[in-house]
Amino acid sequence: MLRTEETRNGTAVQEFILEGFPAVEHLGILLFLVHLLAYVASLLGNMLIISITCEDRRLQTPMYFFLSSFSFVECCFITTVIPQLLAIFLSGRQTISFAACFTQAFVFLFLGATVFFLMAVLSLDRYLAICKPLHYPTIMSPRACFFLVAVCLVSGFLFMGGPVVMLSRSLYCGPNVIPHFFCDFGPLANLSCSETRPIEMLFFNLALIVLFTSLLIAIFAYSKIVVTIVRLPSARERQRAFSTCSSHLIVLSLMYGSCVFIYMKPKQTSRLDTNREAALVNTVVTPLLNPVIYTLRNKQVHQALRDVMSRVKSHRRRNAPSL
Repeated sequence: MLRTEETRNGTAVQEFILEGFPAVEHLGILLFLVHLLAYVASLLGNMLIISITCEDRRLQTPMYFFLSSFSFVECCFITTVIPQLLAIFLSGRQTISFAACFTQAFVFLFLGATVFFLMAVLSLDRYLAICKPLHYPTIMSPRACFFLVAVCLVSGFLFMGGPVVMLSRSLYCGPNVIPHFFCDFGPLANLSCSETRPIEMLFFNLALIVLFTSLLIAIFAYSKIVVTIVRLPSARERQRAFSTCSSHLIVLSLMYGSCVFIYMKPKQTSRLDTNREAALVNTVVTPLLNPVIYTLRNKQVHQALRDVMSRVKSHRRRNAPSL
C-alpha cells in the first residue's frame, strides 16, 4: 500500500524524524513520568470497563456493550501514539521509517474517526434509553448493536484510508523533520514535494463529515435528553441526570474542540506548532477522563466492582492455608 518514490537525482526520503517538543527537552524525564502515568491509568481504566462488562451479567446491556467497544478502540488509539511520545521524552528526536510513519498516520486517523462515530452511537443509545424507553429494547437488539459498531469501524476505515494512501504516493525529497510527536496528516502534507492541495481538500471534506455528522447527532441526542430531564418531577433526579450529562458534554467539548482546531483547515500546513499541544488533549487528556466520566462514576459499575472484590476476597479466604 505504501511506497517511496524516487526523485530525479535518485534520492528519496526513506525515514522521517519526529521532532517532539524541543522547547521542553530539559523536562524530558518529568514529562515522561507524567505521560507514562496518564497512559497506564487510561489503559487500566478502559481495560477495567471491558473486564467488568464481560464479568457482570447486569452490565451486559447495549449501553455497556458500546462503552466496551469504545474503550477497546480508545486503548488501541492511544497506543498508536503514546509509546512514541514516551520514547521522544526519553531520547529526544525519534526516527521512523517511511512505511511505519504512514501506517501510524492511517491507524491513528482511522481509530480517531471510529471513536467519534462511537460517541455518536453512545449519544443515540442514551437518547433512546431516556426518551424512548418502551421502544429501546426492540431498537437496540444485540444484532443492531453489533451492526452499529461494525458500521463505525468500516466508516472510519473508508473515510480516512483514501487521503492517507493518496498522500503516501506523493513525492518526498526532503526535508524529513516532522514538527510533531507522531505522524499526522498535516505535517506529512507539509513535507511533500508534490502538489497536495487536492488531497488536503479531500481530507478536509471527509474530516468535516466525520466531525460534524457525529457532533450533530450528539447535539440532537443530548438536547432531547435535557428536555426530558427538565420534565422529571423529582429535583434530585434532575440534579443527578444533569450532573451526568454535564460530565459527558465536557468530554465532547474537549474532543471536538481540539479536533476542529487541528483538522478543520483546508490548508493542513498552517499552525503546525500549536497542533502538537492540541493533539495532546485527544491523546492524553480525554482518554484519561473517559473511563472516569462514562463509567467509573456509575453506581451500577461501583456495585459490580464491589461484587468482584468480594468474590476475590472470599476466594482468597477459602484458599488461605490454615494455621
